[in-house]
Amino acid sequence: MTSTDPHPRTGPSEHLGFDPTAFRWEGVEEKTYKVASDRARGMSWKGVTRHTLASRSVVPATFETRYFEFEPGGYSSLEKHQHVHIVVVLRGSGRALVGDRVHEIAPFDAVYVPALAPHRWLNAGAEPFGFLCTVDGERDKPRPVDDDEWERLRSDADTAPYVF
Repeated sequence: MTSTDPHPRTGPSEHLGFDPTAFRWEGVEEKTYKVASDRARGMSWKGVTRHTLASRSVVPATFETRYFEFEPGGYSSLEKHQHVHIVVVLRGSGRALVGDRVHEIAPFDAVYVPALAPHRWLNAGAEPFGFLCTVDGERDKPRPVDDDEWERLRSDADTAPYVF
């Protein structure tokens, strides 16, 4: 196909086509959520994939946008870090533990995760649960919650089911 653009692009594509049947973006590789499950307390995860839509290696930006998808029963690690995120749910239903609160979330809900807030995401439904997550391009690595946070979350009836 011949381009009609009088200014052909030499850098990254400005458009990622979306296939709604597969619920995937063209040319975006599906990767495992994390390279290996951390053996630290709370850092296990299950049934999560990561799809990086924009990163500093692809676009001239200081942020990174990823799409995470959780199979039914899937969950992320219980972690915290210095950087913040903003998450926008695109499909399915889930639960977000953020700090000492649990949020029921559904498509187009947005969740802000403050710096150093313990957080974990879970698929609460029978269908895939997915969200966009935007973070700083340069950021610290996730780390487990400390002993005091672990005990505080475990002692609260609302948050205890998310502490494992």
